[in-house]
Formats: sequence, structure tokens, C-alpha cells
Amino acid sequence: MKLPIYLYGADVLREPSKDADLNDRETLTQLISDMKETLKSADGCGLAAPQVGVGLRVLIVDGTELTDVYDYLKGFRRTMINPVVLEESSSTVEYSEGCLSVPGVYADVRRPSKIKVEYYDEDFNKVTEELDRFACRMVQHELDHLDGNLFVDRVAPIRRKMVSKKLQNIAKGKVSPHYKTKQ
Repeated sequence: MKLPIYLYGADVLREPSKDADLNDRETLTQLISDMKETLKSADGCGLAAPQVGVGLRVLIVDGTELTDVYDYLKGFRRTMINPVVLEESSSTVEYSEGCLSVPGVYADVRRPSKIKVEYYDEDFNKVTEELDRFACRMVQHELDHLDGNLFVDRVAPIRRKMVSKKLQNIAKGKVSPHYKTKQ
């Protein structure tokens, strides 16, 4: 089922998520299925549970539609339940980001260039994985959502000031993305 995506200004986007109960597999499996359908219909490359109003540490990323730009993302789809960053590089990289919860706003964000993350996959297997390049960025962006942060929190103060009017309009519902949303 397609779920509405919560927009900038919604309280659920600012609340740290709780660990998902791995024993409640039926609920988690349904949530993941709904999140995948929602992500596909919104044409995004990542979605965290808080973006669909659920305060659990669950995220999905799908880089397969980006292979024309990043060929190394061929087959890169991940579901991460209760992800934890174990390590991050001291080297960083800056790249322009956008977000389904902040439609129409894009800004350069500096993040670690590599991370090592531990999580449970959608089959409830524990996985430890090292990520770099755009795969690393997608996961870090979604991890921020699980901690109640948005990419606009990480931009330079002058850039944030430049997009403040757009952010205010999104919070007031003055935006019309092509996907179902909720304030």
C-alpha cells in the first residue's frame, strides 16, 4: 500500500526513532513492503520509516534507477532494520542532496566518504557492510531521518537562510509534489 510521505514541519520527522522489534516480523515485513511501494511511486532513491509516519529504525535505499549516472549501483537495494554506524571515515565529500520530505529543495551537504554499518536485512539476517560513494550518501541521508535530522540541518547557514522561505512554504502545505503527502 502506498503511504503518504510526511513533509518538512511534521513532528515525526524530528523525533528519534525506536529500535524495531525483530520478533514482530509480520508488522515489519508489511511496513517494508509498503515503504518499497511508496518509494517507487515517489521516484525516490531512499525512504526512512519516519517519513511515512512510523517512528522505527527502518530504512530502504534503492540505487538501481541511478545506474545511468553511477554504474556501480547496479543491483544496489538495501533494507536496513535497526542500522548502526560502526565506523566512518575522516575524509568527507560534498554533494547536492534533496529529499522526498523536503520537495523542491536541494543543497550541498558534506558527509563522511565511507561508513561501516551493521543492520538486519529484510530476511532478518545480521549484516555488516562497508559503503562508499553514492551508496554511502544514500544510507547516511536515511540514517539522519532515524535520528530526527534532515539534510537541511547540515547545510551552511547562508544556504539554509536562502531556502528558508521554501521550507516555510512546505511546512504550511504550500507545495504540490506528484506523490501523496501529509503534514
